[in-house]
Amino acid sequence: MKVDIISIFPDYFAPLDLSLIGKARTTGTLNLSVHDLRTWTHDVHRTVDDSPYGGGPGMVMRPEPWGQALDAVGSPGATLVVPSPVGKPFTQAGAHELAGLDHLVFACGRYEGIDQRVIDEAADRMPVREVSLGDYVLFGGEVAVIVILEAITRLLPGVLGNADSLTEESHAAGLLEAPVYTKPVSWRDREVPDVLRSGDHGRIARWRRDQSMLRTLTRRPDMWADYPPENLDKKDRKALLEAGFQIPPGRVAE
Repeated sequence: MKVDIISIFPDYFAPLDLSLIGKARTTGTLNLSVHDLRTWTHDVHRTVDDSPYGGGPGMVMRPEPWGQALDAVGSPGATLVVPSPVGKPFTQAGAHELAGLDHLVFACGRYEGIDQRVIDEAADRMPVREVSLGDYVLFGGEVAVIVILEAITRLLPGVLGNADSLTEESHAAGLLEAPVYTKPVSWRDREVPDVLRSGDHGRIARWRRDQSMLRTLTRRPDMWADYPPENLDKKDRKALLEAGFQIPPGRVAE
């Protein structure tokens, strides 16, 4: 996958040389380039912002350097990704979609944002996705890009040593992941659940499934509301009833 990041703070992305993303860059799985937006300015002050039309606080990023930057790093197959508090929520499903693309260009806005004409003009020649990490506002898009890129890169073939991790983690199947434990068996008077030490793979799978459902139901009722009732089998429904929760209507899975 080819990735280009445009920012006025290129040093922000030094951590992308570390850990599994750094390894993916070294092996060539991820072809990542970071560009300084000020490269495409032409005045002595390397200006990238100006006051907003219509008044109001803050500054707006000018269209000229952004237009030239996208002209330079874009390609016929590129998709522009713009982190923005007005974008659509970024999800695991969205990460999978982006991970399947060949070329991503990330535009890191600052101040009050990028002149809207940049987004509109880019949309005439490439797919544009404005995405939000949540209902809050950051200083700029750099942190969001690092988060999004981590979510995408770990889905690329060969990046994770154990591909099964992708199928058992939170959000992979519409539910949160069950609790995890490791050695020692006892720590500060807290014990690892007996079932996980039983060696009974059927019981362990059942326990993890139950914990996954209950975690999702109690911590993320919004996710649980979207979980298809037909995905619940008789054992799922029994576990929910025993835990004191109502069972959603729907066909029982075999």
